Amino acid sequence: MRLVISALLLAVAVLSAASGQDGTTGIIKVLPHLLDLEGNNALSPSLFERDAYQAYLREHSEECSTIRFDVQWKQTEETVSKKLTLRLELRGNKLGFDKPVVTETKVTPPGWFSKWSSLTLDEKVFEDLGGIMAWRVRIIDGERVLAEKHSFMWPEDSDENEGSLKRGDSEEKDSMTSSSETAN
Repeated sequence: MRLVISALLLAVAVLSAASGQDGTTGIIKVLPHLLDLEGNNALSPSLFERDAYQAYLREHSEECSTIRFDVQWKQTEETVSKKLTLRLELRGNKLGFDKPVVTETKVTPPGWFSKWSSLTLDEKVFEDLGGIMAWRVRIIDGERVLAEKHSFMWPEDSDENEGSLKRGDSEEKDSMTSSSETAN
């Protein structure tokens, strides 16, 4: 009887892991973390402490050095290259909505499971922004946008800085409050 239950639990675990492999690239979560003058986003590893310290840093902006965006993402398409670009676009209080700041980094596909990647804004750029009004994170393969996630303040029709970027066949487009998938 134990063997049957163990086999059943193993089958459920394997099938649930395989069901997550739907052939898409997606951004699961984006966490913007303010960093203090020593580069810390929390005083201890506790999530509660991190959230409390983030609230403190928001209230005491003079103690913030910059911001780091931690991005959890997955990639399961076999057709994409092994070198992808994680791009962060920010719109700030001082620069306005007309001039987004863009920073990016090269990332490698995570394989079967999701992966965390970080983008830290340069301290001078963070100061020049004067606070973040809106952000957008994209995973790009060459000229193709594979996935996108943005804050609710990011304008829906804001593609003026894309240049020749094309939407992927299975683009994931989310906001903090709602998510929808579109297929071109």
